Amino acid sequence: MNERSVIERWTQTAARDAGPLMERFVGWARRSREELQLRMLGGDFSDRIGQLHARYRDDLDPFELDVATFEQVARIWAFFHRFYFRTEVHGIDHLPERRVIVVANHSGQIPIDAAILGCSLFFDAGRPRVARAMIDRWAANLPWVSAFFARLGSVVGTPENAVSLLSNEEALLVFPEGIKGISKSFAHRYQLQDFGTGFMRIAMSTGSPILPVAVIGAEEQYVSLGNSERLARLLKMPVCPVIPQMYLPGGQLPLPTKYRVYFGEPMRFSASDARDESSIAERVYLVRCAIQRLIDHGLRRRRSAFW
Repeated sequence: MNERSVIERWTQTAARDAGPLMERFVGWARRSREELQLRMLGGDFSDRIGQLHARYRDDLDPFELDVATFEQVARIWAFFHRFYFRTEVHGIDHLPERRVIVVANHSGQIPIDAAILGCSLFFDAGRPRVARAMIDRWAANLPWVSAFFARLGSVVGTPENAVSLLSNEEALLVFPEGIKGISKSFAHRYQLQDFGTGFMRIAMSTGSPILPVAVIGAEEQYVSLGNSERLARLLKMPVCPVIPQMYLPGGQLPLPTKYRVYFGEPMRFSASDARDESSIAERVYLVRCAIQRLIDHGLRRRRSAFW
């Protein structure tokens, strides 16, 4: 048999086997994609989205929450929640079924911690909830941010908006540290800044429980050396953190720290407790201490910021 005949026979055999081999490859790729999707979204993702459609049907939400947009973003953030940050969620069963003010520490230079908390409430709670985050007026005035965040359930942080959401039995997400919290330098990580008192007044007036939450992992995602007041004024921003990693290739992405979210037990305060400013401040201090205890507990349990 000459060389040409051998090549022809090999070519015919390869062509005959290529079909089944390609079918096996396509089947493997399909199964891998389905397994990845199951790990990211969970087996009940469609049901959870369906529950949101039922709750916010016919565009009844006064703040323009759009479930279709929420679904698209949830599919993307599921990757970061499950794989990139590998979030551990503890105590999610403490989340009340009805109205609640979720009060958490704030950090990380950009609000990834808010997104991860939102993922926890949607993916990990027994009943899917939308985290109705209170956003700063400065962020709400950015050209596209206000409309996009509104579609995901966020609202401008005013007492009127908060009361309206709580009257509709929503889960309100509040960061009482505000800008000072999210822009902390690396040297001050996990040191709570002063809390505002507005959330406590709202909790008392509406009879809403407060759920303290600690987020561990966000402090290390961007290592900030401090804030540049000159650049902040030039760019018309509240703060301008100095983050060396931003100048490295790929440094714009947050570091893949491991997130740990600890939900504490609900705290309740009656309207009769609001006798004066000092009594309100005392109760805010109690919530602050509860969050600090959760932070300290989480830091003691972790081995590293990355695993």
